[in-house]
Amino acid sequence: MDMLVAEFVGTALLIFLGNGVVANVLLTDSKGQNGGWIVITFGWGLAVAMSVYAVGRISGAHINPAVTVGLASINAFPWSMVPGYVIAQVLGAMTGSALVAAHYSAHWGKTDNPDLILACHSTSPAVRRMGPAFISEVMGTAVLVFMVLALGKVALGAETDQQAWATAVGTWFGPFLVGMLVLSIGLSLGGPTGYAINPARDLGPRIMHSLLPLPGKRDSDWSYAWVPVVAPVLGGVLGAQLFSFLKF
Repeated sequence: MDMLVAEFVGTALLIFLGNGVVANVLLTDSKGQNGGWIVITFGWGLAVAMSVYAVGRISGAHINPAVTVGLASINAFPWSMVPGYVIAQVLGAMTGSALVAAHYSAHWGKTDNPDLILACHSTSPAVRRMGPAFISEVMGTAVLVFMVLALGKVALGAETDQQAWATAVGTWFGPFLVGMLVLSIGLSLGGPTGYAINPARDLGPRIMHSLLPLPGKRDSDWSYAWVPVVAPVLGGVLGAQLFSFLKF
C-alpha cells in the first residue's frame, strides 16, 4: 500500500509542478506569462526530478504507466503490481490537475483562448496528423525508458535491469539525471506533440479539464486523447526491450 500511495503522491506532485509551469506561462496576467518554451521544458524537468526525489526510495517513482509497463515487459517489475500502479498514477494526475486549477483559479476567466486553457491540462499536436504524432510519442517515450535504464546501469553501476531502475531513481544524484533527461527530451523532441510521454500525465488532467467548471474552456479533444495514452505505452515497451536486448 505504501508503494501505491507513493505513486499517487509522486504523480500528483509531478502534475502540480509540471502543468503548473504551463499555466504560469500561458494564462493571462500570470507573472510568468509569455515565458516561453524554455521555461516550460525546464519546469517539467524539475517537476520530474522533485517527484522522483520525493517517492523514488519508496515506490521506484515510476509516476508513468509507460514506465511501469515497460519495466514489466523485461521482468524488471512484477506484472501483478501493474494495475495498482497505473490506477494510482492516473488518480494522482487527476489530483495534481485539480491543484493546478485551484492554484490558478483567478486566471482561467481572464484567459480568452480556450486552447491555452486545454494546454494547461493536456497535450495536443502542433500539426494535427495522428500518424506523425503517434510516432513522435513512441520515440520520445522509448528514449525516456531506454535512457533511465542506461543511467542506472551504466553511469551509476547497477548490474541488472531491475537494479538499474532502482539505482537511477534511488540515489541522491539519480533523480537529477532523470530530470535532465526529461529536459533533454522536451528541448529536442517535444515540438511535434508537447511530449506527453506519459499516459497518466495526459489522461488524468484531460479528465479533470472535462469535469471542472473552468470558465472559457473548450471541449477536451477526446478524438486525440488515445495518442498520448497508447503511443507512450508502446514506446516504453520498445525502449525497455531495446535496452534489455543490447545488454549494455
